Parts: sequence; structure tokens; C-alpha cells
Amino acid sequence: MKTTKLLFGFALAATVFTSCYTEVIVDDYVDAPSAINLNQLLGSYELWYVDVNQTVGYGETPFLQIAFTMSFRNGIVYANNNLVGFGNQGNGFGIPVGDYDAYNMILDIYHDVDGYNSFDVYQVDNNTIELYNPFNDTSYFLHGYQRSTFDYDFIFYDNIHYFLQEYDAWEKTFTSQVGALNEFDNENYLQFLSGGNDSTFRSSQDINVSDPNSIYWDYTGVYGVGNISGNMYLKTLTLDYDFFDNEHFELSVLNDQRIKLYHPSSGTTYEFTGRGYIQYLRESNMKGEITKGTTESKKRTQKTVKKDNPRINERS
Repeated sequence: MKTTKLLFGFALAATVFTSCYTEVIVDDYVDAPSAINLNQLLGSYELWYVDVNQTVGYGETPFLQIAFTMSFRNGIVYANNNLVGFGNQGNGFGIPVGDYDAYNMILDIYHDVDGYNSFDVYQVDNNTIELYNPFNDTSYFLHGYQRSTFDYDFIFYDNIHYFLQEYDAWEKTFTSQVGALNEFDNENYLQFLSGGNDSTFRSSQDINVSDPNSIYWDYTGVYGVGNISGNMYLKTLTLDYDFFDNEHFELSVLNDQRIKLYHPSSGTTYEFTGRGYIQYLRESNMKGEITKGTTESKKRTQKTVKKDNPRINERS
């Protein structure tokens, strides 16, 4: 998470997320640049924000579905797939995830994990491009920004439930002396699962477990993250415990590995530390073998209704 708060954050936020719910008219495009300018077009912005809510079509391209931003630099594709380190990793570009070729308004991407994909590129406006995948008839819309004016912090906090999913477990490492005794005092580990409906959590009363994979999870339920009016950096977290009702917290992020949960009903403050960081691109060794895995179901979920893509495959 980028620690410097950008003064233009809210203006960018309005620009980025208004687009999430804007109807896309595929016939209303600016004139496409000539074929020799496609590389210039891709390089005209340092970051391309992937607006998954604007996606048209019923297919999915895995590496676009997982990415917050993409960058195209000298034949190498970079992506910010994680919110841990967001804004700092790779000087803001993220990590290299593959190679690309750009020609005749066609973009070929050779992704390190997902392999080859080819897209028809359309320029929607001065800072928006459409990547149309003719193999699954789905279009993704990317909005261009420079790193100096991109509000990493807004994107981080607006997608904070994905941040909670980026550790195998969260271990309780602090409990305040102030506060009444309550049932949640007994919970020592939390886990927020990715994929599906992005709303499942697990909790455990185990103590001092060194390996997150060895934790015995006592309870599985649903959770929700909400906004607090007037404070972008403070969220609500609700854990649904059927056997002793819901637990409500004020959630704040202390750093990329530590969160604070304030429990209003008891007045107790807890801190949890992330254990087992999950980087959402599998790494390979010198032999090309996968050495670090990721949950394959992890992806950003489209909140808008999927619909048919009117884009016709124009390749000859």
C-alpha cells in the first residue's frame, strides 16, 4: 500500500469508479490510430486501470480478471495483482507477468501462467482502450493514468476485501487491556477466502501455530466489509457467527501486514498480523517449474450484470 496520500485522490476516484457504471456504446469510438502507433498508444500511459465492472461479454481472461492495473513497457507486461505492496512494488508498476507484441491494432500477450492470448485493440477515448478477446467474445476496458496522479490509496481501500484475502491467515497479535470481556476474545486466527462470492471467512481458537496450513478452523461463516461515510481509510467489518450473533468492528490498516479491529460493543481493540503472503502470480524456478502457488479461484468479481458483447470479430 502506498503510504503517501495523493492530493488528487478523490478526483481520480470519481473518474475511475464513475466509469464502472457507465454504459459502453461500442459504436462510439474515436478514430483508431494507425497500426504503427499501437505501441505508442499502449505506452502513452504508465498504468492502465482494469475496470472489471465495465466488462462486456460472458467470458473471462484470467490475468485481466485478476489485475488491478496493467502496464506495457518495451515488450514486457507488468501487472498489479496484489494490494499488498500496491503502489510500491516494482516502482508502482507491479511485477512482470509476460511479454507482448503490438501490431495492426492487435495485441498478443504471452502470459507467464495463462499462456497466449490475442486481443483486438480499440481506442474508446483519449485515455480508454478496449481489449477485445475474439476467442471468448469478451471486452475489457482499461483507463490510462500516470503513476504520479494515480490514487493507489483509493483503489486499495475500495477493494480492501481482496487485501484481507492475500494472507493464508491473520493471527491475533495484540489485545488491548481496555474493554469488556467478550466471546471474540477467544478467537485467535481469521482467514478470508477468495473466489466464489468473496464473503466466506473462517476463525480458529488455536494458539501459537507456526504454520498457517496447520491451523484447525473451528468456524466457517460469511463476512462483509462496508464504508464509513466521510472516512475513506476506515471500514466496517462484520463477521457472522451464528452461535453468538454477528461481531461488528471498525477496520483500519496499520501497514501491509497488520490490521486493527476495534470492537465497539466491548470497547476492545485487536491487532491481527498476516501470515503466509499469497502473491497472485505463480513464480517459477530456472526449469520453469511452478514453485509458489496461488488459489486459482482468486479473481476480481464483476459487480455489474454480464451482457452480450455486440463487438463483432473483425479479423479476416
